[in-house]
Amino acid sequence: MFDNDALLEQDRDHLLHPLHHPQFHGTPVIFERGEGIWLHTVDGRKLIDGFAGLWNVNIGHGQKEMAATAAQQIETLAYCSNYAGSANVPAIQLADKLAGMAYPTLNTTFFASGGAEANESAFKTVRHYWKRLGKPDKTKIIARTHAYHGITLAAMSATGLNAYWPMFEPRVPGFSHIPAPYAYRFQGDIKEGETLGQAAARALEEAILREGPDTVGGFIAEPIQGTGGVIVPPDDYFPLIREICDRYNVLLIADEVITGFGRTGEWFGLNRWGIQPDIMSFAKGITSGYLPLGGIQISDAIREVIMNAPVKERWMHAYTYSGHPTCCAVALTNLAIIEREGLVENAARMGHRLLDGLHALQAEFECIGDVRGLGLMAAIEFTSDRATKAPANLGEKVRLACVERGLFTRAMGDNFMFSPPMIINAEEVDLMLQILGESIAAVQGAS
Repeated sequence: MFDNDALLEQDRDHLLHPLHHPQFHGTPVIFERGEGIWLHTVDGRKLIDGFAGLWNVNIGHGQKEMAATAAQQIETLAYCSNYAGSANVPAIQLADKLAGMAYPTLNTTFFASGGAEANESAFKTVRHYWKRLGKPDKTKIIARTHAYHGITLAAMSATGLNAYWPMFEPRVPGFSHIPAPYAYRFQGDIKEGETLGQAAARALEEAILREGPDTVGGFIAEPIQGTGGVIVPPDDYFPLIREICDRYNVLLIADEVITGFGRTGEWFGLNRWGIQPDIMSFAKGITSGYLPLGGIQISDAIREVIMNAPVKERWMHAYTYSGHPTCCAVALTNLAIIEREGLVENAARMGHRLLDGLHALQAEFECIGDVRGLGLMAAIEFTSDRATKAPANLGEKVRLACVERGLFTRAMGDNFMFSPPMIINAEEVDLMLQILGESIAAVQGAS
């Protein structure tokens, strides 16, 4: 047994947390163990993990098969260098497994340790590709508002949530943002006769022309914008984006760190719209968070450019833990579990149930201005007035009320988000919805 008070004191004295400020860490929840969709705390509480860790524990907590795989690989070969000139069995097997899995033209994988590293790798690969093709000025990256691509320096510069910027500026030059296809709060202009998707895609074309097509190397986009509020684009958006990128020779980077490996009810997010990116970044769901792993997949055309480079123009990019044997072995087991248990299909079914339940709560509570999602990525957005969409400042209050009642999830401002493990069943979805309804009623009753 752990002493909760002693751990709290040690935590406050010695541990610096992501996004740290003491104001938000007065009484942290200290988790001790997890099983299935449930998290158990040191002080004896049991909570539904409504956010699958951080969008990533797709197969749920406490999977003994994953632990056995990790233990066996650690005993066999825990780590070795994967730099050119050496390799290891799990990394080779995982790269082979991933070849063509997401999109037919993505058959080559570089491994990193997480999503930010993956996106940094993507940005560097864009530069390498265009330099090799004699277009060294094509270094600029266009991203979107409300985007989250990580918060290392270049990834932070691509991230379109400005709360992450001020204390770390200046940002890396060459990054710019266009409006997200955010139906509830679109920040662009829609011309007469245009759909939202057409207007949001037009913003990319205008940005490319404004920056100069000979200077723009890539456009990065999450298929569903996660941290920014679970923003689902209209169906005409990404096909238009692909056409624009092709027209101006801009590489399309799909950030599938959250959407990859089944969370949207498809294996990968862009599958829904039938288009293929030039580079895909991934992380999170590839190991369901059991060990850190991420990476990029590159198109066959980009691979050809890298493979045919003279030595002096080689792809000089690396991480110590690229192709980590234990992480790759665990990823292989994780993918096998997702396939065997039909979790992608379950994410689609349970996602429909979750969205239906959220819409029912919207009909009950006037403070819910919007409901959106795809698969097991969903959000509600609170408002104090549906007509004006004015802020309600309810997200954190409702989140704390949910924790009191046995549900742990995440709020960003008035965006209240869900991303439970993909093993969740109908009864458990309904329990999440019940707790949310009770929590909103309690917060409104206390105000």
